[in-house]
Formats: sequence, C-alpha cells, structure tokens
Amino acid sequence: MGLLGLIDPPRPEAIAAVAECRAAGIRVKMITGDHAGTAAAIAAEIGLQNSDRVLTGADLDKLDDAQLATEVGTVDVFARTSPEDKLRLVTALQANGLSVAMTGDGVNDAPALKRADAGIAMGLKGSEAAKEAADLVLADDNFASIAAAVREGRTVYDNLKKVISWTLPTNAGEALVVIVALVAGMALPMTAVQILWINLITGITLGLALAFEPTESGTMARPPRKRSAPILSGELVWHVVLVASLFLALVFGMFSYALDRGYSLPLAQTIAMNTLVVLEIFHLFFIRNIHGTSLTWAAARGTKVVWTVVITITAAQFAITYVPALQSVLGTEPVAILDGLLIVGLGAVFFAIIEIEKQIRLGLQGR
Repeated sequence: MGLLGLIDPPRPEAIAAVAECRAAGIRVKMITGDHAGTAAAIAAEIGLQNSDRVLTGADLDKLDDAQLATEVGTVDVFARTSPEDKLRLVTALQANGLSVAMTGDGVNDAPALKRADAGIAMGLKGSEAAKEAADLVLADDNFASIAAAVREGRTVYDNLKKVISWTLPTNAGEALVVIVALVAGMALPMTAVQILWINLITGITLGLALAFEPTESGTMARPPRKRSAPILSGELVWHVVLVASLFLALVFGMFSYALDRGYSLPLAQTIAMNTLVVLEIFHLFFIRNIHGTSLTWAAARGTKVVWTVVITITAAQFAITYVPALQSVLGTEPVAILDGLLIVGLGAVFFAIIEIEKQIRLGLQGR
C-alpha cells in the first residue's frame, strides 16, 4: 500500500509579482472556492499581507454590507465563496473608495468581473462568459502579467506627464518673452520666422522624445495616485511659473547683453533664439526624471531617442547660425565661440536652479 500526494504550487514569478504589488501599494487579496486551510497555506506561500485570517462564505453571510466594508479592509483571504460573495466583496472594496481589479476564469466570476473597475479574465482557461464580462483578457493566465501591466501603465502616465511638464513651461516661457517685449515697446528678441522655427524644430522633436522614456527606477515603489488627482496639479502650475520666469530672465538677459556690447539687432536675436533652444534642451534632461534626481550618470546618458533628437537639433541650430544660405532665410548672424559658451553655461545654471528646487520639494514631500 502506498500514499500518493499531488500539489499544484504557485508559479515563482507570481510570488515575485505579489511582492512587487505590495511594494507599489497594491493590496492583493485571494477569493477562492477552496477550503479555508488550503487558501491560508497558499496565501502564506505567495506572501499575502494577512494570510493567517480567513473568512469563508458562511462568515460573509453573517455580515451586513457595512460590517463587510469594514472587514474587507483587513482580511486578505476569502475561502468557500459563492458568486454572490465575490460580487459583494468587490462592492465592499469600492465602497471604501478603492479601485478594484478582479481576476477570474469561471462563469460564476462574470458578475464580479463586470462590477470591478478592471475586470481581468484568463485567456487560456477562462470561460467565454468571463471573457465577455471582463475589460482585459490575460493571454498567458499569469498573475505576473498584471504586475507588468501596472508597471507599464505607470510608465505611460509618467511619460504623458513629462510631455505636458516640458511643453507647458517652455511654450509659456517663449510666449512670455514675446508678450513682455510687445508690452514694453521693445524690439522683439526673436523674429516671427525664428519663433516659427523654434516651434517646429523643438516643439515636435523634444516633446516627442519623452514619449519613449523607459520606466523610472522606483516606479513600483510609489503608492498609487489618487483617482481624483489632476494632471495639471498645483505642483505643475508652480513649475510652469518658475521655468517660464527663468526663460524670460535668461533670454532677455542675453538679448540685452548682446545689444549692450554693440552687436547688431539680428545678431542679438540670433543669440536670444539659441539661448531659448539651449534652455529647452536642458529642461528636457531635467524633466526626464520627475520622481528623483537628474544628476546621475543614467540620467545624463539618456536614451538613443533623446540623444538623436538633441544632436539633430544642435546640428540644425549650427546650420541656421553659420550657413549663409540659411542665415538669409531666418535673419541670423554668426555667434562668436565665447558667446556660444556663455549660452551653454547659462543653460547649465538654469538646470542647476530647477534641479535644486526639485530636490528641496521632494525632500519636503518625504517628511
């Protein structure tokens, strides 16, 4: 006589994914039809936060909706549950103001999948009813794919925010330079053709480069953002004001510097235009890291897309500044080497100012 035992262990990547979700502020809960002892053992193995306490379907039947909404916040394992129990659990979590992603594969999971903010069905073993009710279908039936999707979603959101955080301040600074010159009755620091050139060469390329940014380190170590959090936050408004003000001061400073040295108006405008472009490039390297420091080798190394764009823009600026045929089109004049170095130096000063401000702000937020 012999004894045969069977075990269906969780995938190793699932255990790592649960840990990654916990670090990201995502509470993972198990809702199963298995025995309470089995559910508790698996929950402990995969690393659920509260694996020692299990509520069964019979326990849930004794709780009204208000009591369930309280219990569901502290209990992570639910066993011997019915389709009605799963639906009640999703509703109770949402009643606490939480965003709920629900996974399932059976016909009885369909109501809960439909109710959840993000219903996720299994693509390989899932029933057609579950797939129809779900918002997403996993092609590999792997929980690790959900964690990867969260990471990718945060990266996409961060990159969208980076594009906006780069575009709004730079456009505001460019517009402010023109508006102040018109109000003060001064000569424009840049001609209309030069402004159009800047919008074409930088607005399209530099902003687009941010869409290809890789995931920042620590992305899955941050808590989820609030559902009501706006993209145009007070922090972003302040950044727009700060950067636009620095653009105004530095561009006008270089324009006045050129005129005070007796340079011609076209040369002064060429210097102002190149100053604006250099500031936008430095701002690009700053905005690539909105949650951490930009003063690292990885940040300076950038990506192939970023450096391709920066090199292309730099070459284009050299062409319109020093190639006679293009000078006649854009009304530019050659800039002396020392003046060019001064422009780059001001870009570095601008970068240092906004980086120091970011580190102070991040330090205050971390308190």
